[in-house]
Amino acid sequence: MDQFALRVAVSTDIKDMFRVRTSVHDNHLSLEQMAEMGITHDTLPAMLVGTGRGWVVESQGKVVGFSMADVEESTIFAVFIDPEFEGNGLGKRLTHAAEKWLFAEGCEEIWLNTDENLAVRANGFYRHLGWQEDGPADDNQTRFIKKAS
Repeated sequence: MDQFALRVAVSTDIKDMFRVRTSVHDNHLSLEQMAEMGITHDTLPAMLVGTGRGWVVESQGKVVGFSMADVEESTIFAVFIDPEFEGNGLGKRLTHAAEKWLFAEGCEEIWLNTDENLAVRANGFYRHLGWQEDGPADDNQTRFIKKAS
């Protein structure tokens, strides 16, 4: 049996999603920093319905990672794993879940942004998953794209 269960995120997962998000080392943001960006316990539920969707991975009933995407924007805007559970392929599973949904919803090309610093692991991770660098984006970010196959 798989130690990690992947499923669509629901509003009751939000507290755990924030716990995971604030636990990461790369691209760390505090609750206060996210609130300044408009990301709060009150705004996140709307990002899981309609044009948005999220996925969580659980280990023994505990959320240990999540991803989020928006079909209207054709983007994946979050993939985060609890540092204690890194190295188990969870980021790949969560990214593939978001990609699959976006492409199934009719997106021909999807995008995401990550840190421009090549030392940040996300850059190599997305390249390994077939994403192509598409130049600089705002706020010291690099834009990656992936086309439907």
